[in-house]
Amino acid sequence: MLTTLPAFLLTLCVLIVVHEWGHYRVAVACGVKVLRFSVGFGRVLWRHQRDRDATEFVVCALPLGGYVRMLDEREGPVAPHALDGAFNRKSLAARSAIVAAGPLANLVLAVLLYAAAHVIGIVEPRAVLSTPAPASLMENAGLRSGDWVREWSPDGQTWQDVPSMTELRWQITQALLEGRDLELLVTDREGHGRRSVRVELSRLSSGEVDAATLKAVGLSPAFSEPVLGELKDRGPAAVAGLRQGDRVLSIDGVAVADAYTVRERIAGSLRDGAAVPQQWRIERDGRVLSLPVLPHVRTEGERRIARIEAYVGTPPQMVTVRQGPLDALARGVQRTWDVAVLTLRMIGRMLVGEASVRNLSGPLTIADVAGQSVQQGLAYYLSFLALVSVSLGVLNLLPLPMLDGGHLMYHAFEAVTGRPVSEAWLDRLQRGGVALLLLLMSVALYNDVARLLGLH
Repeated sequence: MLTTLPAFLLTLCVLIVVHEWGHYRVAVACGVKVLRFSVGFGRVLWRHQRDRDATEFVVCALPLGGYVRMLDEREGPVAPHALDGAFNRKSLAARSAIVAAGPLANLVLAVLLYAAAHVIGIVEPRAVLSTPAPASLMENAGLRSGDWVREWSPDGQTWQDVPSMTELRWQITQALLEGRDLELLVTDREGHGRRSVRVELSRLSSGEVDAATLKAVGLSPAFSEPVLGELKDRGPAAVAGLRQGDRVLSIDGVAVADAYTVRERIAGSLRDGAAVPQQWRIERDGRVLSLPVLPHVRTEGERRIARIEAYVGTPPQMVTVRQGPLDALARGVQRTWDVAVLTLRMIGRMLVGEASVRNLSGPLTIADVAGQSVQQGLAYYLSFLALVSVSLGVLNLLPLPMLDGGHLMYHAFEAVTGRPVSEAWLDRLQRGGVALLLLLMSVALYNDVARLLGLH
């Protein structure tokens, strides 16, 4: 909590300031008088104004947004000598540029943040696979535990490096949403035995990429040795006689190649809501032992989960993904574009019912992920901040009333018809926009609470 709240507030402040700064700078460049630059809403906590005619900068108590208030005849009387600085008196192109500047500032920020993260270097698991799920697409393609994915290709002709498991997950996600197959060039863990495999992702019809989809693909966590770590006192593992450092060879006669398989076998011990005993073969100090193990069952939300109260697996092999400034900048542009397209595609799928609204996240999820990313290091936090910045920029460009995209929609109507949207229609659209935003916020908040309670 001590990390989560400051990280969440810092995330909000950075994104809000950059967004509103975009509006502010372009407004000033277009000769519009800016009355107030506000971070947050409600009671003013801090205020600065150079002189009576200058812009008032304020920080308010509720940091869930911000605004730039400009001189505008539609919001109050304007003195004749100040009309030239009124927003509504500017050309359609100038007004549109001012409105679009906020979301575009968020997208530019995302590019710079992604680039900075890659210059600093991100420590991520190497793309060495654990055992693919049975009958999954990756198992059918011939992939197995210990395979190291080195490169990927959309067509088997042009190949790109896979520096980490994170990149592999990203490329699989992209291919799933685009409904195309993926070619992978793999070796063993030592880099020997290069071969190419084709994962037929186009066979999987799914509107969303969640844990169930990735299991159908067969993508499991990065490879980890099937060795036990710290055990909880008087837990099932300790009671069974297992010790830290034991290497698991098989469970119920089924050989295990990695820690992921051990965890899956433990989870599979449930029968009608209760765990059944398992027979484990382990290697300890050069000796092979056979021990009966009875997992405990815990209830998390609506799920019952079998556990042995021990850490299973060794840390995966890690790699530092780092690039030079120019390559990192190019990477930032590409990743920002990819995330923006992915966001729009997911929104489109939700609108037509091909993806669940459970994909919507609200402030609780953002706060939780912000806290986790800060604990993982600066590069992780910058990448998270970039992701949220892209989402904010894209969402604000949607043609919905109350959003910047809604105002751009009004300007498009004016460009086509030669006249602005009537006040009556503006009022109706604004009311509808408020209702829609409240609905979306309610769904996102419900999803946050459901995730915290283990219901999703």
